[in-house]
Amino acid sequence: MKPPTLSPRRQRNYDAMKQSILDAAREIMRADGVAALTMQELARKVEIRPPSLYHYFASKMEIYDTLFRYGFQLFGEAMQNAGERAGSFLEDLRLSMEAYMTFALENPDLFQLCFERHVPGFIPSEESLKVSIEALKRATGRINARLERGEFSPDMPLPRVMDLTSAMMHGLVALHLANEPHLPLGQGRFGSLIPDAVSVFEKAWIKK
Repeated sequence: MKPPTLSPRRQRNYDAMKQSILDAAREIMRADGVAALTMQELARKVEIRPPSLYHYFASKMEIYDTLFRYGFQLFGEAMQNAGERAGSFLEDLRLSMEAYMTFALENPDLFQLCFERHVPGFIPSEESLKVSIEALKRATGRINARLERGEFSPDMPLPRVMDLTSAMMHGLVALHLANEPHLPLGQGRFGSLIPDAVSVFEKAWIKK
């Protein structure tokens, strides 16, 4: 059944409440962990009765899904901007690692939701998965273009290049957040390792 069309004023109010619910959900997730979100606590935070939440979201999983999609939109934009500013493969790698860590430090809730399995039973919708896949495709296309230009020479196929560099990025970010999330990019035991990680790839893949 098609929902009734709202007047412009009611639509603005509806959209504003949806955003307030999402903002409150993120506050709870940042404070108590991604899996700690409950509809009761969320309703209390936005000062409405729990049943009223279902006028805006069909379920808690839909809230997670909306935030998952938003997280990958932000992440994809950050990684694309990093790649566009880079003049070489190594610079692309460094700026991408920095963008990855910056995204996680600024959005720890979205990082956990998008890249780690903190919520039992949560499966992103096809629409949301499409956003995440498109972000990966853009990054893969950019790195493939650098490979075809001869900017680096890995002794492995492109899919393994992407998997290896992604694993390195994620590992550094996850360890930094787990141990020293209060420290900014470039500081701490793991947050300072980005130049060293890039150096490893330089020695392995750049022909002198």
